[in-house]
Amino acid sequence: MKFSEMPYNHIDMDEVKKFFDELIEKSKNAKSGEEQFELHRKYYEFIGEIRTNIIIGEFRHNVDTTEEYYAKENDYIDEIRPLISQYENEYTKVIFNSPYRDYLEEKIGHLAFKNMELAMSSIDEKILPLMQEENALISKYDKIIASAKILFDGEEYNISLLRKKLTDEDRDTRKRAWKALSDYFVSVTSDIDDIYDQLVKNRTKQAKELGYDNYIELGYNRMMRNSYRRAEVENFRKQVKESFVPFVCKIQEARRKQIGVSELKYYDNDVFFANGNPAPTGTPEEIMQSGLEMYKELSPETAEFFDFMTKNELFDVLGRKTKKQGGYMDFLPKYKAPIIFANFNGTSGDVDVITHECGHAFQGYVTRNEEILEHNDLTMETAEIHSMSMEYFTYGWMNKFFGDRSDDYLKMHLEDSITFIPYGCMVDEFQHIVYEKPEMTPAERKEVWKNLEKTYRPWLDFDGDPFFDEGGFWQKQGHIFWSPFYYIDYVLASVIAMQFKVWMDKDYKDAWNHYLELCKLSVKKPYEEELLEVGLKSPFKDGTISSLVKDMEAKVEL
Repeated sequence: MKFSEMPYNHIDMDEVKKFFDELIEKSKNAKSGEEQFELHRKYYEFIGEIRTNIIIGEFRHNVDTTEEYYAKENDYIDEIRPLISQYENEYTKVIFNSPYRDYLEEKIGHLAFKNMELAMSSIDEKILPLMQEENALISKYDKIIASAKILFDGEEYNISLLRKKLTDEDRDTRKRAWKALSDYFVSVTSDIDDIYDQLVKNRTKQAKELGYDNYIELGYNRMMRNSYRRAEVENFRKQVKESFVPFVCKIQEARRKQIGVSELKYYDNDVFFANGNPAPTGTPEEIMQSGLEMYKELSPETAEFFDFMTKNELFDVLGRKTKKQGGYMDFLPKYKAPIIFANFNGTSGDVDVITHECGHAFQGYVTRNEEILEHNDLTMETAEIHSMSMEYFTYGWMNKFFGDRSDDYLKMHLEDSITFIPYGCMVDEFQHIVYEKPEMTPAERKEVWKNLEKTYRPWLDFDGDPFFDEGGFWQKQGHIFWSPFYYIDYVLASVIAMQFKVWMDKDYKDAWNHYLELCKLSVKKPYEEELLEVGLKSPFKDGTISSLVKDMEAKVEL
């Protein structure tokens, strides 16, 4: 079914409550594991319908944040989502404590029960008002970002559409564009500070109500960190500081010479060539057509996938002034269909949508017929491997998008991917510090970020800018507001994707077959076990990162 034809139904919470009340009662009285599992199948069907409606409602709101009906539905979804989570939690307790647990574990997997344990420790009826307030604060932040109106050279831009000017080949143009962006954030920074301050205190209160010392442990549980915890992440960040930061400093010095400036300023940070960054040569429609051709050639599985996506209108990628910023993939359980949201803006990021978000969507497509929902309940450090690896697997087709500048794009993408590693770790460490000291003032939080910049991005010079030089950069990073502790998953996945890059350069077909195997595994096994099964090294093990840096150094011209 085409997305435009998919009906949206306002969720009736009386019906939701009735369903879960009856399901819980029947499940408690089940006389066998078989009977209980049949009831669990009814849960799959019902929750699939609910999740599909939520995704459609949010997606249509994100496409146009000013449209009144879906704006109200989005607010309603913010209110009911914690209530639905609590009903699911009460049902989960019945399954978790079932006398037929051995049978159920055999059907849905041991890992599912570990995730249930984490989920049950993450919610309680007494914190539902706080969770509703948290959702409303996130939406308030989103509205500030989505409604940005930035005047530049006589035209009005939102943040996404300004991106082309921020990376303009003319240094004065991009300097002025960054100043316009900075001016906008200066105008709203106190509002964003207030929202984030409320979010930190809200989340800390949730954690305290549930018996945690602070939000960090609760945040890890909500991210379903079922096979590693804070100690492993800290060791990973330590390895990045030791190996990736010096490597990136070399890349930055080479980039400085490449773009022909005496000193790198913050408005040079996303520019890789003196004649400007390579941009796609075609219209949005031509980019999509090139994507179709690329995936048709890549493999039979990707050909079928992309054809399905285009025929069913499962892309909304054109940038518009009233559209939510960013890009993401989601999955509509009822229709067994991935869906992709993005903001094309005339930069290389448009092609990244066709690779990165399609990596997510491809994995969702190849596992779409999996009956056991728990097997597809992806944790993000795994989900991001699918997307980031696809960026590398599609390298051979970049001439379709960038013409005679495809080599420039590949060089830029590789250097940018490597440069991202320290930044992603900085976002993660910042959040650990913030939630460990929730009493900090907004000014103190900005000071923390400012100091972390010196550790993770020592080459970066904000040139006295009143917003960015004062530690405000994190306010444009939405993940910090939406989903605490998510961002490190991008970094973990990125170093796994780089392992695939090293592998495919030696034997592309072998690397692709193992990637496809990883996609099909979904989350049937713990994270590190799945990596091992498909021939990849854990990012947490000492030596993995330093070894990877040596491999990647051989691929970068310094």
